[in-house]
Amino acid sequence: MSLHSLAARVCVGLGVALGAMAFAQDSPQRVELKRSELSGAPGMEVVSSVAEYKPGESLDLHFHHGIESVYVVQGTMIQPTGKEPMMLPTGASLLNLREVRHGGFKVVGDTSLKLFTVHVVDKGKPLYDYVK
Repeated sequence: MSLHSLAARVCVGLGVALGAMAFAQDSPQRVELKRSELSGAPGMEVVSSVAEYKPGESLDLHFHHGIESVYVVQGTMIQPTGKEPMMLPTGASLLNLREVRHGGFKVVGDTSLKLFTVHVVDKGKPLYDYVK
């Protein structure tokens, strides 16, 4: 293999790695598992992730350019901004519709909140858009 060919492969690999990292920068607690184009729906993609929010951490108010389905793997007490604490129980499922603001809470329980999410969103747009 020539030096030029090896350098090209390294650059392509680095570009792919940096592109994957860019998708994960929306939330430091989120780990993306898989991203794929949605068959039969040009311009849409499916993204599966897991996230863990430790006691004291917050999930800021945000929305998505598509829908999000959430399964609570491990529940805990959360406190939405300006509201009383509430339990988000293990086994709960949530559905957040396109551009509907959600999140905006702090984990106040003594265990982490663990979520499995599947997003069906517009390809090329950020997965999370935070509300200022």
